[in-house]
Amino acid sequence: MLRAGAVVTASGVAGCLGTSRGPTFEEGFEDGLGEWGRDAAIGPEVDLPDFEWRIEVSTEQAHDGERSLSVFNEGDYDDGTCWAVRPISVAPGSYTATVTVEFWSESESFNTLRDAVVRLGPEPPQAEEDFPSPGVNTTALGQTPYGGLREPLWLADGWRAYQFEWTTPALSTDTLYLAVGTSVIWEGDSTHYVDAITVELSEV
Repeated sequence: MLRAGAVVTASGVAGCLGTSRGPTFEEGFEDGLGEWGRDAAIGPEVDLPDFEWRIEVSTEQAHDGERSLSVFNEGDYDDGTCWAVRPISVAPGSYTATVTVEFWSESESFNTLRDAVVRLGPEPPQAEEDFPSPGVNTTALGQTPYGGLREPLWLADGWRAYQFEWTTPALSTDTLYLAVGTSVIWEGDSTHYVDAITVELSEV
């Protein structure tokens, strides 16, 4: 789990940012889930089958087009995270990645009921700890093993953009994994929507 100050120092990385080729990846869920898989995790005191969650394409809300990704989870345990994840093809190398995701909340709230979680890295997340710690956004951390954020939802009535940058190490892989979801903070069931995802890569 990435925490503030947990920076992997870049060593021997030279050169300057290359010209962005435009979005490497865009997703609006207009054609369904496609290559997106779904997963969830909760603390050891609760059996995962007892944690109710659901991720599916929906027409209830949309930032662009007519569809978005609906993310539901229950809040009875004050714990639990669920996410959708898919592979993205890349060429081996070093990059600055910029990831932007639109999240929808039902209303604005002074209480932190859910966190948005987003991750881009060489491996798919397997547990809640594979996402950044609460309040962490990798934009300011320099080079890290993976990029991501965990930031409060319910900050706006409707859609709000969440964005992070990731300075990658030298990548030998030709596949990165993008994950988006929500993490329970407070009691109460909650549904959020995800749309208009973009990933931009600039060579370093």
